[in-house]
Amino acid sequence: MSGRSLSIFGNAVVFAVLALGGWLWWHNVTRSADPPSGAVAVLSETASQVGVDAAAGAPRVASPARTGPLQLGPTGLAIPVVGIKASELTDTFTQSRAGGARVHNAIDIMAPRGTPVISASDGTVEKLYFSHGGGGISAYVRSSDGAWMHYYAHLDSYAPTLREGARIRRGDPIGMVGSTGNASPDGPHLHYAIYRMAPGERWWQGTPINPYPQLAGKGGRG
Repeated sequence: MSGRSLSIFGNAVVFAVLALGGWLWWHNVTRSADPPSGAVAVLSETASQVGVDAAAGAPRVASPARTGPLQLGPTGLAIPVVGIKASELTDTFTQSRAGGARVHNAIDIMAPRGTPVISASDGTVEKLYFSHGGGGISAYVRSSDGAWMHYYAHLDSYAPTLREGARIRRGDPIGMVGSTGNASPDGPHLHYAIYRMAPGERWWQGTPINPYPQLAGKGGRG
């Protein structure tokens, strides 16, 4: 092979090595910059569904689309099942349960399975809990002033954005009406309770008060 041929061959080898090195560098850089699988979808969902309460520095669940104004009780609480009016509520606060072993201490708001459940007040989601022998899929939301706990039970599912620690506003989504726990599948409903919270009391504590007058504007039985 002539000297000229060797020179051409050597240049070609050098060019090939440089090109390969450059390609490998570019591949590694762009690969390391790629988000993990599914991250783009997660970030997009987070940006569109979850806001941040700048004052408190806590996540806030976005408000759901509504077909009409909230139904409000005399204390400003929203009726927590979409489409239900005060005239459709029944006071079941003092009814017996478990064969008379205990008092209900809540009201049942009857509605078709899958009906949206919304937050009755502003507050913070303190606990998401599944009770096999009781409320099933449940959510505990403490009011903004810390004095009240709102309990939503027998849910069919949670709202996709709901999570512990999230700050939510009156009317924000909690989940869907269902019959999980010890509720009858034939009678889907929201078990809704309100507890007066003393300083230091945790989500499972508190003194029950009757939600019916708070929502219906009428005297309750307890």
